[in-house]
Amino acid sequence: MENDYLDSVQKQFSYYKMLGEKAMAQLPEEKLYWQYNQESNSIAVILKHLWGNMVSRWTDFLTTDGEKEWRNRDAEFYNDLQTREELLDKWNEGWKYLFDALGPLTNEDLGREIYIRNMGHTVTEAINRQLAHYSYHVGQIVYIAKMCCDQHWNSLSIPKGNSNAYNEAKFARPKHKEHFTHEFLKDKEQE
Repeated sequence: MENDYLDSVQKQFSYYKMLGEKAMAQLPEEKLYWQYNQESNSIAVILKHLWGNMVSRWTDFLTTDGEKEWRNRDAEFYNDLQTREELLDKWNEGWKYLFDALGPLTNEDLGREIYIRNMGHTVTEAINRQLAHYSYHVGQIVYIAKMCCDQHWNSLSIPKGNSNAYNEAKFARPKHKEHFTHEFLKDKEQE
């Protein structure tokens, strides 16, 4: 399992990045700033928060605390980004920090101890923490986009009413080893 972990987690991060992008692509620009109410976050705010977290956590990942002194987390929850292009630049910058930090890791690094707010984590624990955090927020992005699109929403997974057909196609194939993200990421590569 250890040999597959780093590859698997990179695929999972790529999958959540792709889900966020496909959700945002379905929206007109103004909907990226829509909030249900004053206490809720817009997609733009969630995206800015993800960017701030990613830059902080993945800069010097193995050698410095993941909560950098220069990070202003509170400012992440006030949107000052004006265009889709600015939002996507932040989005892509954050993910670049993540993938640049994950890429050189080896299985020997997984047990190393790193810190987030002075709390010790193994590298595996820190990666899992961020995977859960990012998938949580990407889920929010998808949910907000789905609300904004209403009946014009294009499903990012198995559309309602298609579960039986999807499962029949899966079970018609022989048992095999394949990462669950393969079919989704393969589709993205073909776009």
